Amino acid sequence: MVDRDEIASRYARVRARTAALAAPLSPEDAMVQSMPDASPTKWHLAHTTWFFEEFVLAPSDPAHRWEDERWRVLFNSYYEGVGSQHPRSARGLLSRPSLEEVCAWRRSVDERMGTWIARADDVSLATTLLGTHHEEQHQELILADAKHALWSNPLHPSYAGDAPSHPGHRAAEPLAWTAFDEAFVDVGADGRSFAFDNETPRHRALIGAFALASRPVTNAEYAAFIQDGGYEHVGLWLSDGWTRARADGWRAPLYWQENFGDADNPRIFGLRGWQAIDPEAPVCHVSFYEADAYARWAGARLPTEHEWEATASAHAVEGNFVESGLLAPAPATGRGVTQLFGDVWEWAASAYLPYPRFRPLRGPLGEYNGKFMSGQMVLRGGSCLSSRDHLRASYRNFFQPACRWQMSGIRLARDV
Repeated sequence: MVDRDEIASRYARVRARTAALAAPLSPEDAMVQSMPDASPTKWHLAHTTWFFEEFVLAPSDPAHRWEDERWRVLFNSYYEGVGSQHPRSARGLLSRPSLEEVCAWRRSVDERMGTWIARADDVSLATTLLGTHHEEQHQELILADAKHALWSNPLHPSYAGDAPSHPGHRAAEPLAWTAFDEAFVDVGADGRSFAFDNETPRHRALIGAFALASRPVTNAEYAAFIQDGGYEHVGLWLSDGWTRARADGWRAPLYWQENFGDADNPRIFGLRGWQAIDPEAPVCHVSFYEADAYARWAGARLPTEHEWEATASAHAVEGNFVESGLLAPAPATGRGVTQLFGDVWEWAASAYLPYPRFRPLRGPLGEYNGKFMSGQMVLRGGSCLSSRDHLRASYRNFFQPACRWQMSGIRLARDV
């Protein structure tokens, strides 16, 4: 049975957080699309509103009227089953509707959703719950896309001010390894709480004996890879990765001002502007190709998503999330396997493929995940820009292997 009151509360909370995350950006900031993979903040605000109008309000009322019928096309991302879409790479051209009009639309939809949730059936409530998790994905995209846009501006403006006070410099715990025996493990959503369709069905998988690193790779450790010529050794790289790194001139993670160690004050661009690189914090903004090359250089490999999930299932969802206000990865603390959740998304050595007997949702919502199960790699665990209540051990994120603008990092594994 769907909990109506909890969904109403969650809807209000998520929608308010989206508005709060967008608030530091000016109307001009909110319109910038700095690359085809990113979207303007205004578009994210509109698209997440479109989702609730398209999939909840419109189907529930035969007399439904859109604020502007043309917006159905402008803010439809990729759902072919409900109509045409404006080209993704041209979202930055949408100077109209204005940001003010989009925010007014959000308020109108929120008012109508509040009335509807009070009497909605279980199907509509389940779609509303899905919509809140969809919006949390876009909250992280708002921050990641805005960071890229601000970095692309020659003035390099800051999204936020100084970080919240913290106890000063922290050293990461030394890297250690935890060994796991060969075992059959249950993977996938257990049905006790919300999950996306790509986390189903739950099934058994065999994993061989392996060891997992206690924490993600740090900036200092990745710097050693750079200084050892990691970007120059073709034998460390997958062929596609080598070609992409050469073509795009990769020499360090995205947003590093200079190769770590080659300058007295190496810096990284973040949501708080240019900051000194913390050598003890997890490295982030690396592609799958870079993560894989680093793992090979380190005499290890990336974990499979089943190895990662089997380990994470025994841990609570705790860590450095967007709620902390840091907006950047922090050094690891504690013993054992740490930082499985938050800080950085961790690349897995697993292609994004359907689980055995996978069935997408019925209707247009079936396009949400299933049709992207080609040419992508899995990431696990969430990041410092993720919401805590959005994550779980079975959560499967996915991006193309060359993507670097997400908060993506590296955890090592090895055979034993």
